[in-house]
This record gives sequence, structure tokens and C-alpha cells, in this order.
Amino acid sequence: MTNLKQAHENFIKFLKSKGRASATILAYGKDIEQLIDFLMAAGKTEPKAVKTEDIQKFMAKLQAEQYTAKSISRKTNSTKTFFRFLKAEGLITDDPSAEVVHPKFENKAPRILTKTEYRALRDAARNDLRTLAIVEILLQAGVRISELANIRLTDLKFSENHGANGELNVLPIENRPGRTIPLNPAAQKAIKNYLAERPKVKDDHLFVTKTGRPLLVRNIRATMARYFKVAGIQEAKVNDLRHTFVANHLRRGVNLLLLSKIVGHKRVSTTEKYLEYIERPEQEVTELEEL
Repeated sequence: MTNLKQAHENFIKFLKSKGRASATILAYGKDIEQLIDFLMAAGKTEPKAVKTEDIQKFMAKLQAEQYTAKSISRKTNSTKTFFRFLKAEGLITDDPSAEVVHPKFENKAPRILTKTEYRALRDAARNDLRTLAIVEILLQAGVRISELANIRLTDLKFSENHGANGELNVLPIENRPGRTIPLNPAAQKAIKNYLAERPKVKDDHLFVTKTGRPLLVRNIRATMARYFKVAGIQEAKVNDLRHTFVANHLRRGVNLLLLSKIVGHKRVSTTEKYLEYIERPEQEVTELEEL
């Protein structure tokens, strides 16, 4: 008979087989491990022994430990996904998580940098060409931090005409499809300036350390956190440059479908959510502008 720990291992294998993002698998894994530890402490070791009340008690414990409503909602979602898997595998006949409800919470508005803020960020990084190139790609192309870290030299196509767009080939990562997006003159200039001093190494990642190793996501986060502080920009994270890219182009009237494809949103509705926080003109445009 499969116990909860074995079921957990099988669940992780299932998520991997479905090509779920590694961050998603890690989050689900930790959430379910926490749930199983609670259940086992209560004497529940088999999937069939778990009742709705057990899961509700676990959620109440999280609330008592001052987890945020958003965190509890995420753990609720992980729990429901886990028990749906158990039912599909025939390990349970009734889903005890079906009647567990998500706590109510309001989504925070995306942090959109003002023109003064992102100009201050550029100014703070002006003597660090690698960081300045990172800032420009995030701000001018709207890529995700994982996509940024994964850019290879061969993914860049510079324009031969002054003032024209080049191209950035964003490679597919896990369950996210690849795409080709415009690389405007400001981003091209910043990248070229960085390439002039980039270490001459075999690794073909665009961003590398001084010793030639690929710059990791955590390295980029740490670097950006330092320059946000230098620039005096409070409560900002790397992904806020992506928010800023989306919001500014919507504010200019860029076509929703076009913008959704450029930033790699799976659904146009994800792009539409930004309209709650900005004013959009009636007339649409189909070209991006430099920020």
C-alpha cells in the first residue's frame, strides 16, 4: 500500500513528466511535504485516512503561525492538486480537499517604476557596463529574469542600420515557448558596450562573471538589489522592470495581442490585468518605443 511519503515522491515525478517549471515543482514539493509532516504528526500516514477536517486544521495552523493569506492560498492550491493526483491514481476514492476553500486576499498592484526611478537606476549603473546592459534588456525588452540569464551570444542579432531594431531570440525554458522580440537601439548600444569588455571565455552565455562562469539568476537578483538601493528606489525587484515595460507600452496604446506575444504571456488576459492600473488611449499603435 502506498503511504503519503511515497505518494509525495510519485506526485513530484508526475509533475516532472508533465514538464512543469522547476520553480513550480519545488514550491509544490515543499508545500506537500509540510502538509504530510502535519498529517503524520496527527497519526495519518495513508492517503485514505486523510479527511477534510485534517486539511482544514492544517490551514488553520498556518494562519495561527501568521502565514499570509496569499501563501495559504498557494498551499491550498498545492494541496488540491496533490489530492486530485491521488484520486486519479486510484489511491483515494473521495477527494478530502474538494471542500477546502481558498482564503480571500487582494492581489497587490504591480510595482511600476516611474521615469525618474528607472533613469536613476541607469545613472547608478552607468559605470558598470554589465549591469547597465542587464537593466536595458529588462527594461527595453520585458524579458523574465530566467530568460535574461539564459541569453546566448548567438541569440543576439544587431541591426546594421543606425536607429533600427535588432532582434533577441528568447530560448524556450521548461514549459515556456521561445520567441523573437525586437531589440531597440538603446538596448543594442548597452549590450555592445558590455561586449567590448566582456571576459574572453568559451562559455557562450551573454552575461558571465569575471572568471567566465554564467551569471545565475540569484547573482542578477543580488546585483539589481544593490543598484536599486544605490539609486534610492524602494520596494523594487527585478521583475518590476518587466512590469514597467508592459505598463508603459500599454499606456502608449500598443496592441494587446502584440505585447502579449512579445512578453511571452500564455494568455492575453494576463496582459489585460495591467489595464486596471494605467490609463490607455483609444487609438492603438503597433510599434514599441524606447523607455
